[in-house]
Amino acid sequence: MTIDAAPFLRIEGVSKTFGTFQAVRDVSLTITKGEIFALLGGSGCGKTTLLRMLAGFEEPSAGRIFLDGQDMTGVPPWERPVHMMFQSYALFPHMTVEKNIGYGLKHEAMTAAQRADRIRAMLDLVQLAPYAQRKPHQISGGQRQRVALARALARQPKLLLLDEPLAALDKKLREQTQFELMSIQERTGVTFIVVTHDQEEAMTLADRIAVMDRGEVQQIGPPAEVYEHPTTRFVANFLGSITQFDATVTAINGARTRLSVPAFGAEVEAGTLLGLERGETLTLGLRPEKVLLHSERPEGPNVIAGEVKDLAYFGKDSLYRVILPGGGLMSVHAVNARRAGEARPDWNDRVWLSFDPASAILLRG
Repeated sequence: MTIDAAPFLRIEGVSKTFGTFQAVRDVSLTITKGEIFALLGGSGCGKTTLLRMLAGFEEPSAGRIFLDGQDMTGVPPWERPVHMMFQSYALFPHMTVEKNIGYGLKHEAMTAAQRADRIRAMLDLVQLAPYAQRKPHQISGGQRQRVALARALARQPKLLLLDEPLAALDKKLREQTQFELMSIQERTGVTFIVVTHDQEEAMTLADRIAVMDRGEVQQIGPPAEVYEHPTTRFVANFLGSITQFDATVTAINGARTRLSVPAFGAEVEAGTLLGLERGETLTLGLRPEKVLLHSERPEGPNVIAGEVKDLAYFGKDSLYRVILPGGGLMSVHAVNARRAGEARPDWNDRVWLSFDPASAILLRG
């Protein structure tokens, strides 16, 4: 995707207070034109409140919002070049697909022919032309989602806000619709901001993610960066699965750090952090898919003995929970690439675990 590097949306020190409750705390971020940006977090983290301030439904208690160089302070929702697509889709049940899409164009300065052309273009964009005369109850959930999207895009907004846009869909349809959304955004070039609590959805859709907690942005970055290099324990725990262990730095050698990990009953190697010092205590995090499971002791660094305590078989992969020498548990995600009938570690088997030093996540605090 081609993204304009210049800031298109600037959020500067924005806060929102309801009585004594601060829903959003001093949020600052920039979003570029043509980007799909995700606000990710759990319920009550402030992401929807921030979205409503962008739409103009709420005014910031402090801070300012600039869209395409224009200060949005005091600009009412209907005068903003912004459209918000709600989780419920809010389609009119008595109107056809075609009339739902064209509803927002009634007060636009355009002729009937121009309006008809715009509706036809939107129907083609979301591949719903054959369903133009059907009503919402006569089409599927995924199709209703596309009708709502087409209606939002029909007015050609500069910014489209999507509040949990796929929450009403089942898992398989949600996965399919994610790629449809990305394709539509690519063709229109409209900047999307997506609010979601679903980490997989955010990582699939977004060019960048802002992880929020208790009204604050904890980390911003491309999905791979935020997942592979979380900067806080909250982000590490929120994105994917991770097992964390207390560790102490015993030596630093360039880009490598040696750690004493009581749970492992051994020392291991990892990357490093800026300003790390010998004797410092921190947290070592390991993603289950980064840990390898062996029936025999392998060669190389970071080899830990263990015993299989729990095993869950999911078909294409399995999840092991392995008891470590120090009594803790390590989660290991193993892809079942071997053929049926080949030996796999089982309950109570003695095994060996290993991981690449570069895959270890070091967290302060």
